[in-house]
Amino acid sequence: MNKSSGSSGSGMPRRRFLQSVGGGVFVAAFSAIIPSSVFGATSPGKRINIGCIGVGRKGLGDMDHALKPKDKTRVVAVCDLDSNRAAAARDRVNKFYGDQGCTAIEDFRELIARKDIDAVVVSTPDHWHAIPAIEAAKAGKAVFIQKPLALTIAEGRAISDAASKNKTVFQVGSQQRSNKHFEVACRLVREGKIGQVTEIEVGLGTDPGCGVEPAMPVPKNLNYDFWLGQAPLAEYTEKRVHPQVGYDRPGWLRIRDYGAGMITGWGAHHIDIAHWGMGLERSGPISVEGWGKFPESGLWNVHGDFDLTYRYANGVSMRVADMSKLKNGVRFKGTEGTIYVDRATLEATPAKILENEDLVGKKGLSDDDDQAHMDNFVDAIRDGVPTRTDAEIAHRSCTACLIGAIVMELGRKVQWDSEKEQFVNDPEADAKRARVLRAPWSL
Repeated sequence: MNKSSGSSGSGMPRRRFLQSVGGGVFVAAFSAIIPSSVFGATSPGKRINIGCIGVGRKGLGDMDHALKPKDKTRVVAVCDLDSNRAAAARDRVNKFYGDQGCTAIEDFRELIARKDIDAVVVSTPDHWHAIPAIEAAKAGKAVFIQKPLALTIAEGRAISDAASKNKTVFQVGSQQRSNKHFEVACRLVREGKIGQVTEIEVGLGTDPGCGVEPAMPVPKNLNYDFWLGQAPLAEYTEKRVHPQVGYDRPGWLRIRDYGAGMITGWGAHHIDIAHWGMGLERSGPISVEGWGKFPESGLWNVHGDFDLTYRYANGVSMRVADMSKLKNGVRFKGTEGTIYVDRATLEATPAKILENEDLVGKKGLSDDDDQAHMDNFVDAIRDGVPTRTDAEIAHRSCTACLIGAIVMELGRKVQWDSEKEQFVNDPEADAKRARVLRAPWSL
């Protein structure tokens, strides 16, 4: 691998790689603000009070993982704009503890303002990531947030800056960084076991479109205007938001006002791994080109099939495309071999690259890895260990995804300045780094 890539090269010791799992912020993590309740009367070894913002499909899982370090944490509040979901989550927590200590809240600002809460878990739709995360950081709370970090490049920068300014313990839900397969793959690539990296392939899923959905009455249990938040006004229909019965995959994931599609949904995971393997977690591409197809009509309007090529200053070319073209996962190609990794597989050519690796019992991403990622967040608060995916790392991988989304919309090549975080001589592309927020919301 070229030294310009930021990798430590073929001589990187295993211990040093593992210390850099948090993206080279081992020292910085110790200076992060530890919530006051972790000290004094409730010194290290006592529990951390957690509030969960968003308790839908992903939020319930995150909440359950926050519950499990029972001797270290206590979920004391849940928040959701759907009162049915909030009540169900509250009851689930109280049943777990066998008491009535958890309360249900509608407004995240009320939860963040509580002095007894040390950390928040933000599992809202993507368009509702930035403001709660920034406000929590300003309030001195530790933050665990679902990926992708943000809906726009500007929002990601604002989140990372808030986390840095307030020395916030910050973990993004890129759980693949807590999985043995991905850790081993990236370490071996950075150790030079496949020689100099020349190409990377990243395969991602896609979302279907749907027809025009008729307007529906807003359910009494949903604060719909608050749910829209900074996004444009739009008539309510169930497939715009989330199912009123059950926790199936919600429609908002497929609408560009609230999410960018699978380029960020899966891309935030796999492009992060590509950056990790290259040692470019705090940088980004120099150019992106390609295309994407979008539905011509209907409610769901995120991209479908796509094919993108990213180029980096270290000379590596990375192809990111849908699964009709590339297998879901990450393939590193080097001058002396290849490594392919996904949530169930770790393969190398030649096979001897893996012969000394202990992978017993690690067959892919599982609840244990999700739990390990939350446990890492808890340990970062209590003990000052580095989080595995801090805000800046997540911002850089999310930015790469969002550049890809912009290229799909523009249908042409763009040049990117990773230091300035601007497109090069391209006002049209630059205008897409941010969005107009509907009043009264602002960053």
